[in-house]
Amino acid sequence: MTTLKQIKELIKKSENPLIFFDDDPDGLVSYLLIKKHFGKGIGVVVKGKPMLDSNFLISVRRYNPDLIIVLDKPIIEQDFVDNVHVPIVWIDHHPIVKVKGVKYYNPRLKNKKDNRSVSYWCYKLTNDDLWMATVGIVADYQIPSFINRFIKKYPELLDKIKEQKEILFNTNLGKIIRIFSFSLKGKTEDVKRNMEILIRIKDPNELLIANNEATKILLRRIEKIEKEYKILLSQATKENKSKQIVIFIYPSGKLSFSAELSNELMYKYPDKIIIVGREKDDEVRMSLRSPEKKGIKLPEIVKKALIGLEGYGGGHDYAVGANIKKKDLEQFINVIKNEVL
Repeated sequence: MTTLKQIKELIKKSENPLIFFDDDPDGLVSYLLIKKHFGKGIGVVVKGKPMLDSNFLISVRRYNPDLIIVLDKPIIEQDFVDNVHVPIVWIDHHPIVKVKGVKYYNPRLKNKKDNRSVSYWCYKLTNDDLWMATVGIVADYQIPSFINRFIKKYPELLDKIKEQKEILFNTNLGKIIRIFSFSLKGKTEDVKRNMEILIRIKDPNELLIANNEATKILLRRIEKIEKEYKILLSQATKENKSKQIVIFIYPSGKLSFSAELSNELMYKYPDKIIIVGREKDDEVRMSLRSPEKKGIKLPEIVKKALIGLEGYGGGHDYAVGANIKKKDLEQFINVIKNEVL
């Protein structure tokens, strides 16, 4: 396994690194930590799919990097690697995947149970911005080993260690996590501007009090996005109050909220399986959640539900994504129901 020390040296020597990262707070924070510490790196958000595939070779040709860094993506397709002629560093924490020609850092290679988030490893790589690292780690449903240092420094954001869902939905730290998540929504140029603002923030309280014009602009964008989100959340809640499995499929609009909706619905319905999907063209892109206390691990269930279908899925034990054809949705859900009820 490639070491963090080796990765650090590669980034230092690089003059024009290109950084692909996942479209959630863990991916975003990981990118920002590296960009801020090393003062270089062009960021490209990988949206809507778990893999980095040959479609992203366009970005490689456009930016002509001397190093590619991939953060928090569970899959890199071999075809992408074979068509890239510069070193590729891949930092991840999902189940191990064998790909030739990449410098791979994944804690599971040493310990299969070690799935600490990529934000954690990028913090270990840079040793900067404890608050931002905490945002990425907690957003990924983990509690960092340095949480007490965070609480001591930012008691107004989190006053004590709490249950994960309480932190996400009932603290100021949770509000900041939501800002990071919604910063990745919308037009590409707006997302880029949002990231430029976030990277300049020194104290997380700036995101709560908006004491300068840049944060005011950011929060105005977030407010518009949140209004759209709350409409969908209200609809999903009304439709699923008395159901054993929470299922909410919404039509394609300007923005995708499947991951955020599934997380909050899990908070509202802690004993239920959650399936949230967004229709796009002839596909449904889904985010699924399962109560950890029930021990229902989703990857194998989703794998079984995908048999005979055109699609893909995977992720963590209790939080996965999936993509299937719209015509197969009923069959996919029926298999899951048979497995969990």
